Amino acid sequence: MMVCISSVWQRCSAFAARLQKKHWGCSLASLSARYYSTKTARQIPGMEYQDAICTLNTLQTNASALEEVRRERGNPQLQLQAMRGFLERAGLTVEELDHLNIIHVTGTKGKGSTCAFTEHMLRRYGFRTGFYSSPHLVQVRERIRINGQPIGKELFTKYFWQVYGRLDETKDAHGGTMPAYFRFLTILAFHVFLQEKVDLAVIEVGIGGAYDCTNIIRRPWVCGISSLGIDHTQILGDTIEKIAWQKGGIFKPGVPSFTVKQPEDAMVVLRNRAKEMRCPLWVCPDLEDYQTDCGPLRLGLAGQHQQSNASLALQLSHTWLQKRCLPDKSFSSTSVENTGVLQVTTFKPSPIMIKGLADTEWPGRNQTLKHGAVTYFLDGAHTMRSMQACVEWFRETAAQHESNASGPVARVLLFNATGERDSAAMIKLLVPCHFDFAVFCPNITEAIASCNADQQNFNVSVENMLTRCLDNERSWHLHNSLGDNKGTPLLIEDSLPLGSEKRADSLVFPCILSALQWITQGRDSVLEDPAKRVLSVKPSVLAKAVALRDAAEIHILVTGSLHLVGGVLKHLDPASSK
Repeated sequence: MMVCISSVWQRCSAFAARLQKKHWGCSLASLSARYYSTKTARQIPGMEYQDAICTLNTLQTNASALEEVRRERGNPQLQLQAMRGFLERAGLTVEELDHLNIIHVTGTKGKGSTCAFTEHMLRRYGFRTGFYSSPHLVQVRERIRINGQPIGKELFTKYFWQVYGRLDETKDAHGGTMPAYFRFLTILAFHVFLQEKVDLAVIEVGIGGAYDCTNIIRRPWVCGISSLGIDHTQILGDTIEKIAWQKGGIFKPGVPSFTVKQPEDAMVVLRNRAKEMRCPLWVCPDLEDYQTDCGPLRLGLAGQHQQSNASLALQLSHTWLQKRCLPDKSFSSTSVENTGVLQVTTFKPSPIMIKGLADTEWPGRNQTLKHGAVTYFLDGAHTMRSMQACVEWFRETAAQHESNASGPVARVLLFNATGERDSAAMIKLLVPCHFDFAVFCPNITEAIASCNADQQNFNVSVENMLTRCLDNERSWHLHNSLGDNKGTPLLIEDSLPLGSEKRADSLVFPCILSALQWITQGRDSVLEDPAKRVLSVKPSVLAKAVALRDAAEIHILVTGSLHLVGGVLKHLDPASSK
């Protein structure tokens, strides 16, 4: 996640102290007990949105919760058992979730885009939609959407304290345990959707499927699996077969399920999982196979890979509508069995579906923003397959923009990768894009400024993040055959040097804002906001920016991490933080 070094930590520390002051007259548990009722909209006195986020962030670093997660990795069944316990402590039941008319979607690449297409199409039919996704780009409340929009701060705050209060007041009877960050948000999403009386909920799996906390859902209306690949190997396994087994864990008896075309080894596993679960599994057709009166279907999301996501979304939406509008009839997709997998027959998308696909937006995925002479290409690709798709999209889209430029264009890569991912392999894929500069920075929005607690992550140290950036730069030089790189200093005046200064093709900055300000060289007015302090850059680094100042346009690809993309969007779209 994105982090802010300074003021948010101070605010959260001060907030924790407030909870302990004697003038409160009671514990947080007793306060919560007074105000958690789902029948009341009253607010705990003084509790604001940022206070809720600060409290939420404590669930990232709850030592007992982290230890619990480690134990459960050895016995994954415990994860779902624990989730059911937390759900009940929050005053909810799995039976209540049956009334949410859920569409459950997993996959390695494209599950968020599939959910976005699906939600948008069904919303256009006039249904009140709930949409739970992860991660967020700028604010946590982006994860929980009603009718396509993140829930408001007041609503988030109200529902947060209702759920947190119930969990807090029952923790002593359960060994002091509280749900970890993602578990809590999943419970909160279910609570919000039930209270807001949505007609349906589109639920995106967090990691995997079988043991993901969203899989306490018993009776979804339809399930979907987007493209599979290798990711989260420490949790899901290191082969496509092991990952497919985990993803197929969302299948439910008798519930129609759909998958895009998968590698054969993965398809065998999915087929067997479907047989075990006694559920029908269909393979989606190519998007071009759908018949329309208006030519090829147009998609609001860029990139060739979105076509399979759109086909999956069409099948999910179509199936959900059949059950909603024809509840007394069995699922009727005509199909032909082929090696044990059902091939679904295409249908003619309605005008509402066609319009829904064309108007779908999903920020941070193949997104292009033009700010005068500076164009940003944003894609949170963080696996090998998604990075390959990102490179194809960027090379095609950037070439189109360059053909319309009035003069020379400077290409810049802004990259970061987190977790266990093979950043060196992803960087190798980016080399053919022929960047003039490769810039690396951690997912720290600003080194000196105030920012929202939404962007904190206590699970990784700043030192580790900066070390990762220096490793990424070394990989860049290795793949560009530029010789051994012993490390680059952080390119800020008076910083401690971490190594000898290097050639102009790559740089490492300590935060996203400093990287953007150097890359754009004052040519994006949004980044020149007086409220955004410009850090002093070493003269030798300023001299390296001649190519950027002389270029007619600057094109920036931001990739490697959705959290990096979110940090960039926070600066490019200030309204997203309000």
